[in-house]
Amino acid sequence: MEADAQQSLVEQFVLYLAAERGLSVNYQLSVRQSLEHLLRFLEERGVAIPAVEEGDLSAFLGEMGQRLAPSSLRVASVHVRIFFRFLFSRQLIGKDPAMFLDNVRMGRTIPETLPEGLVARLLESVPLDEEPFGARDRAILEVLYGSGLRVSELTNLRNEQVDEQEKFIRVTGKGGKTRFVPLGSSAMECLSVYRRKARGMLLGDRRSPYVFLNRRGGRLTRERIRQILKERAEQAGIAEHVFPHIMRHSFATHLLENGADLRVIQELLGHADLATTQVYTHVEQKRLIELHRRFHPRG
Repeated sequence: MEADAQQSLVEQFVLYLAAERGLSVNYQLSVRQSLEHLLRFLEERGVAIPAVEEGDLSAFLGEMGQRLAPSSLRVASVHVRIFFRFLFSRQLIGKDPAMFLDNVRMGRTIPETLPEGLVARLLESVPLDEEPFGARDRAILEVLYGSGLRVSELTNLRNEQVDEQEKFIRVTGKGGKTRFVPLGSSAMECLSVYRRKARGMLLGDRRSPYVFLNRRGGRLTRERIRQILKERAEQAGIAEHVFPHIMRHSFATHLLENGADLRVIQELLGHADLATTQVYTHVEQKRLIELHRRFHPRG
């Protein structure tokens, strides 16, 4: 289902709230805000509204719970439930995935990640010398995992934001905030190989300021990035659902597992609030427990 069609479902629902339920403008705005967050979340996961499962909604509310107070989270949960109830009642979807959402625990959820070995397998399965698409796709994967960029930040990345000599990229994130993210040697090498030759093959005689291009020389869309990750994971024989945000979660989790400070990870991810980054502290807790067992005389 196209993004416009999904947005249309939200508009139909908000119109229903206004015209048939007579609910206030403020309530309509609150509902719209909740559902806009939901659409962005589903887009990240590559899930269309008719295909939504209860697990997707549980994961969404878990992610929202990282930045919302419990009372606000309950409100968002109500918005989601009545939205899907409306869609189902109008036969716009075949089932109501939110029917039993009341029973879903809406505490903080542990982010989905890939083990380090599986990430390495995925990256190394894409041949850097396969031009132009192997080089491009390998660079995409390496940069996502090597920097923790959001998919929107990746698609908007421009050539002037990449400093190959100093090995960092300048990222404009949420709220127009700029941050500097270092890239490791492997990621920067792959990005450099792609930019030197493969990008020019895609660009042809056209011009574009963007780093990652499609076969016609235009900027890659978020949807195409998701498709690339899915296709490359399937080719590597990886059964797990691989999508851009799981690479970001893996980036943060693996840094923490290897001893990075949580505040450093906060800066690298571009989180305004440390509380958002603290969803990864389950990793630190596991490490502390293991250290205690290993080194305490009565562990």
